[in-house]
Amino acid sequence: MKSIPLPPTAHTPAPYTGPSADHVLALRKQYLNPGLFLYYKQPIMIVEGKMQYVWDDTGKRYLDGLGGIVTVSVGHCHPHVLAAANAQNATLQHSTTIYLQPKIAEYAEKLASKMPGDLKVCYFVNSGSEANDLAMLMARLYTGNYDAIALRNAYHGGSPASMGLTAHSTWKFNTPHSFGVHHAQSPYPYRGNFGYDDPDAGRKYADDVKNLIEYATPGKVSAFIAESIQGVGGFVEFPQGYLQQVYAHVRAAGGVCIADEVQTGFGRTGTHFWGFETQGVIPDIVTMAKGIGNGAPLAAVVTTPKIAAVMTQKVHFNTFGGNPVVSAIGKAVLEVIEQEKTQENCLKLGTYLLAGLNKLKGKYPVIGDVRGKGLMLGIEFVKDRATKAPGKEECAQAVENARELGLLLGKGGLWGQTIRFAPPMNITQADADFVLAVLDEAIGAL
Repeated sequence: MKSIPLPPTAHTPAPYTGPSADHVLALRKQYLNPGLFLYYKQPIMIVEGKMQYVWDDTGKRYLDGLGGIVTVSVGHCHPHVLAAANAQNATLQHSTTIYLQPKIAEYAEKLASKMPGDLKVCYFVNSGSEANDLAMLMARLYTGNYDAIALRNAYHGGSPASMGLTAHSTWKFNTPHSFGVHHAQSPYPYRGNFGYDDPDAGRKYADDVKNLIEYATPGKVSAFIAESIQGVGGFVEFPQGYLQQVYAHVRAAGGVCIADEVQTGFGRTGTHFWGFETQGVIPDIVTMAKGIGNGAPLAAVVTTPKIAAVMTQKVHFNTFGGNPVVSAIGKAVLEVIEQEKTQENCLKLGTYLLAGLNKLKGKYPVIGDVRGKGLMLGIEFVKDRATKAPGKEECAQAVENARELGLLLGKGGLWGQTIRFAPPMNITQADADFVLAVLDEAIGAL
């Protein structure tokens, strides 16, 4: 493969003087759970990051095309976010919600201002799994119903309850879970029953939810939960009209509608601040994590005052939820998104990259589908376009090749057949050109 130069950067990383990658790998094998997995045949050790770039222990620079798994939203070590964190760390590192604390209140006000409709009440937790667990608890208490509808190909977390909502066999352990959860067809135009060429696909997929309610539940449900674009499933974007019609079916059955914005939120789709807005709906509960804290352990459930009130029935407490440091970080992230117009950047560069990826699709038959919105783009690999046999090995090798060329990417889909591209939202035009050049070379070398 020919070398492709990264765009220049003004940042000079500090010389790395810590333990070697081999030593860290040995420590990891001895002291960390073997269930933790590593990317790449030769594991990479990241020791520094600045905005859209990261450096390994050898000093090699990479464009972080996965953003710490769709988590670094405004850039590694963004100066405004760092300043907010450092100032709060020097003042008060921890205070729980049993006391008044200004940071959590100010942050909740700021976050609520970004929400449409009556979504104005926040509950802060530490991860997306926790947020989805809490959202389901609220839904069941509020509606008085138990059964819930989720989607096949969905990922909502790894805790016992959120694993039950998840519908990927690769992420589900053989333990009791999924009680009361029913999984509808994934509205997956490339692999589903109704494709891109069907203008009525949204309604047809939504009809399956209605059918599931009628046949598999008591006719009443507590909730429908869906990622606005399926993340782990391979950045699958739903047909237009799907969520509008599903929400109508679910509400008619007494349920509330939950939007999982853990990966799609905060302007990443470009056209809208929240992924659900791309479908023209307003959910009853929204969960969010990852990009909300730019890498800090922060997540939230935002809902209406009426639904939020159910939490007063018993004592519910989260020790670290709304910690003053992460609240300061969360508020700073929103300020950066506003000041640096990251949503507009996602729209501009996402549109440019999607066009470039479609050109690569025309060039390489191994690419079966290109999809996504803004800076949340998927490239699905196949062994044969006619059969759509998943190109797991081809995808894995393309990711390896891209790493050699200085681009870090993710994998998704049930078989690991889809490249996921979701970088920090501050990438530049030069970065976008680099990405397309690297992918051309990496896929061409297969």
